[in-house]
Amino acid sequence: MERPMIATDYRTETVNVTGGPLQVGLWGPEDPQAPTVLLIHGVTASHIAWAMVAQALPGVRVIAPDLRGRGRSNQLPGPYGMPIHAADLAQVVEHFASGPIPVIGHSMGAFVSLVFADMYPELVSLLLLVDGGLPLQVPEGLDDEQIIEAVLGPAAQRLSMTFESVAAYREFWKPHPAFSENWNELVEEYIKYDLDGVAPQLRPATKYQALAEDTAELHRGASLFKALEKLRHPVTFLRSPKGLMGAEPGLYTKEYVQSWGQKLRGLQIEEVPDTNHYTIVMDTPGRDVVAKHIQKMLGHSAPVI
Repeated sequence: MERPMIATDYRTETVNVTGGPLQVGLWGPEDPQAPTVLLIHGVTASHIAWAMVAQALPGVRVIAPDLRGRGRSNQLPGPYGMPIHAADLAQVVEHFASGPIPVIGHSMGAFVSLVFADMYPELVSLLLLVDGGLPLQVPEGLDDEQIIEAVLGPAAQRLSMTFESVAAYREFWKPHPAFSENWNELVEEYIKYDLDGVAPQLRPATKYQALAEDTAELHRGASLFKALEKLRHPVTFLRSPKGLMGAEPGLYTKEYVQSWGQKLRGLQIEEVPDTNHYTIVMDTPGRDVVAKHIQKMLGHSAPVI
């Protein structure tokens, strides 16, 4: 799958974790001594979501797994949940890196990042949470299925659908308000990679059970609250003003994020204008801001490309 958008230095490997092989996308130098970062994708995404960010990090070795239940790791069995993902990531980091590295998580990946840093602090140097990681801002009294519908909506609904071709799946995505004005080559590659199965019965790769078990933890998970309570790594939070459907308010309101800034000592907060929950990593200017922060985490002064 080495197409121009993904980049010529892109490759994949698998790492053995509990239950089988976990797919890992890699960009940049193969030298294990090169500056290295771990990028963690969102709840129904895959490592391909990071391709633009990876391209903006010349000389950096980027490690980006498909989480259990997603992408080409979708055959790994449950249970799911933040501690299981954290254990998988520990295997990945220990396979590719020799010491603590910066960890960057987008959406659900930010929640995974926090729990990973709490469970395996020796493997993490700094944290960057990209529009995720704080407990979901949802109304009281909703059950888990209602929260999935309220927060994810069409992103969850599509997991039960089938598509006769890649073209049909593309047409399904084209009107999506988060992408309709931000369509680019990465979105094309992202949706191609997202399909599993054989035409005319292609399905999105994410397992619904993985989404359900993981989403439940994003607002009431004990491991998340423990990680926030015992936060010991420097952490920055990047907020998008627009949400999953490309409209305001974002996944989190500005006031809600600021309230957590008062609770979490040392939390740095930055708003990323002109982005929605997807384009904060999958288009400019979000890509540029995320890459700038990663370079800062690594001590780089190289310009964003």
